[in-house]
Amino acid sequence: MALRSTIRQPDPVAGAKILGLGSSQPDRIVTNDELAQRVETNDEWIRSRVGIAERRFASAEDSVVSMGADAGSKALADAGLSPTDLDAVVVATCTMPTPIPNAAAQMADRIGVNGIGAMDVNAACAGFCYGTGIAADMIRSGTARHVLVVGSEKLSDWLDMDDRSVCIIFADGAGAAVLGPAETPEDVGVGPVAWGAAGDLVSTIGIDEKNYLRQEGQAVFRWATTKIAPIAMEALDKAGLTPADVDVLVPHQANLRIVEAIAKKLRQHGAREDLVVADDIVHSGNTSSASIPMAIDHMRGAGRVRSGDVALIVGFGAGLSYGGQVVVLP
Repeated sequence: MALRSTIRQPDPVAGAKILGLGSSQPDRIVTNDELAQRVETNDEWIRSRVGIAERRFASAEDSVVSMGADAGSKALADAGLSPTDLDAVVVATCTMPTPIPNAAAQMADRIGVNGIGAMDVNAACAGFCYGTGIAADMIRSGTARHVLVVGSEKLSDWLDMDDRSVCIIFADGAGAAVLGPAETPEDVGVGPVAWGAAGDLVSTIGIDEKNYLRQEGQAVFRWATTKIAPIAMEALDKAGLTPADVDVLVPHQANLRIVEAIAKKLRQHGAREDLVVADDIVHSGNTSSASIPMAIDHMRGAGRVRSGDVALIVGFGAGLSYGGQVVVLP
């Protein structure tokens, strides 16, 4: 029997890091007062329950692909790279109008590159964390050198505007990050992902027979406020860090009360009082997989975070899927 030839493997690197960020939002701002003309609600009611003052809805010309490509192009420019430097595009989304074709190949083409790996990941609001974990492992293993990770959603296509439980919360937008290699252990800027799913709670968020997004808001709230802080702690443990090492906390922007509950629990475990906590939901609403990268990009633009800050990101949503990791901001 002939000896089997050895399969060659690419050379691995120490890990991955984020090189650049970008985001994109539609022009149309939808206020609470505007929604109050359609459903029984008001500005005070919405702010007190979910913390949202306004959100963005896309036009008919805007799409998951167009918003994602815009955010991705900005992230590439921020990283100082060109489209031809990319080896793969990973798109986190749960709102494509059809499952085929995928968003990633179309975004790559719009950005200006073809012939590279392109795939979509659907972990709903945890999607960006999943995509970042996949991209970091691709880079660490030597499979890719530069990967664009995009979270892009057009949730307004899936909303029943007469359903107060969803129309006040969800919105549209995109955020993106370019990941590249960290050649030394000291330069690693993306920690191991801590992820999982609670499939027994799948019925709490989903699309109904009329293609409308529905959710059991109170059930999701109870689950998130009890289960997500431990996932954040697990991500820190996997990275070999403690809450005191974290400069910035960026949970998925689902509900301001959930964000504040997670921050409170981290402070109880040793996070610093000067911890910067993302609150992008106030002006952007819940944009599912786009919320984490968009929040970071907005915070950076406002001068609230700095290059080199240690950020703890954690996403959670339909599935119920969840995941998080520690990243160093570019």
